Amino acid sequence: MSDTDHFHTPTDLHFMSRIYSVFTGTGSYVPTRQVKNEAFLDNEFYESFGVKIATPNEEIVRKFEEITTISERRYAEDHEVTSDLALIAAQRAIEAAGVDKEELDYIIFAHNFGETLADNMRMDVVPSLASRLKHKLGIANPAAVAYDILFGCPGWVQAVIQADYYIRSGDAKKVLVVGADILSRVADPHDRDSMIYADGAGAAIMEGRESDTPLGILGHNSRSDALDYVQMLRMDYSYNPELAKKKDYYLKMQGRRLYQYALENVPKTIKDGLDKLQLSITEIRKVLLHQANGKMDDAILKRLFKLYNLKEVPESIMPMTISWLGNSSVATVPTLLDLITRQEMDGHDLKCGDIIILASVGAGMNINSIVYKIP
Repeated sequence: MSDTDHFHTPTDLHFMSRIYSVFTGTGSYVPTRQVKNEAFLDNEFYESFGVKIATPNEEIVRKFEEITTISERRYAEDHEVTSDLALIAAQRAIEAAGVDKEELDYIIFAHNFGETLADNMRMDVVPSLASRLKHKLGIANPAAVAYDILFGCPGWVQAVIQADYYIRSGDAKKVLVVGADILSRVADPHDRDSMIYADGAGAAIMEGRESDTPLGILGHNSRSDALDYVQMLRMDYSYNPELAKKKDYYLKMQGRRLYQYALENVPKTIKDGLDKLQLSITEIRKVLLHQANGKMDDAILKRLFKLYNLKEVPESIMPMTISWLGNSSVATVPTLLDLITRQEMDGHDLKCGDIIILASVGAGMNINSIVYKIP
C-alpha cells in the first residue's frame, strides 16, 4: 500500500457498540432532455492537433458506441443550472429520509464546474454551490454548514467519506451529501470525447446509528496519483482552431492513458480496502462503480476478480446506467444507489445485510472506494 493510500476502519469492529454512518434516504435527478448518438452526426470533429478528422461521422459514432457502450445521454435544459439539478435530488433524499432539513449539520456539495450557464461557460463558484443549495432549500439554521468539494468524478464518494468522519467523531448527526455536474456545457463539440459527457445529480442523507454489530460504512480507501497523471483530465482550448481563438476552456481527456491507469489501479485500490476488513470480493453483492465507460468498467471488474484468482464474474454484481445516462461525473454513483434503492433498475435490489462497494476514479488522478453494509 503506497503512502498516498489512506484506509480507515473502526477499531474493535466486532466487539464495541459504536456509531456507524448509514444512508437513510437517497434521491437523484435525471434530466429529461434525451440526446441519442445520432445527434452528433452533424458535428465537425478534429484531432487534438487541430486537423479535421476525415473519417465519416457515422463510423466515428459507431466506434464510439462500441468502445463506451453509450447510446444516449441526458442533458440539462437551457434554463437549468447545476444547483437546480441538485435541488431536486436533495429534496427527494430529504423526503425519503423523513428528516427535518433544519436539523442538517452539514451540506456537502461535490461538483467540478460550478454554476455554468447555457450561454456562458465561465466557472461560477461564488457563492459556493452548497450555499446556493442551502438557500434554495430554504434552510435558515446557521449551524447547517455548507461547503463544496472538488475531487474529480470521485467527488461524491469523497464527500461521503468526509461525512462519515463528522458522524463518527460526534460532530454531526445528519449530513446531506450531493453530487451534481453539467458536463454538456464544458464539452468541446469538436472533440469525439464530448459524446461521453452527460448531466445529472444524486444525493443522500447520512445519519449516525449506534450498533454493536457492523453496519453502514465499514471502511473506505482513497488515493491521489498527481505526480505522473495530473494532466490526464484537464481544461484546454477547443480542437477546432477557429473556436480555440475564443480562449474558452473545455474538458479534455487522454482516453487511452486514463483507461490503462484505471485498469491498473482501481481494482487493487478496492482490494486494499476489502483486505483491511478481511473481506473477499465473493462477499460483495453489488459493485457500484463510476459510470465512465462501459467496457472499461467491465475490464476493471474482471481485473478485480482476477486479483482473487477468480475467472467468473457474477452477471448481476455491477449495475450499469452508462448506456442510457452517459457519464455524469460526480452524479453517477449516487444516481446508481438511488435507482437501485427505489427498485427502479430491473434485476437489481439491495437487501438487509448485503455488503456493497461504492467506487470511483477521475481527475487528479483520484480513486476512492467505500465498503458499505445495508442496515
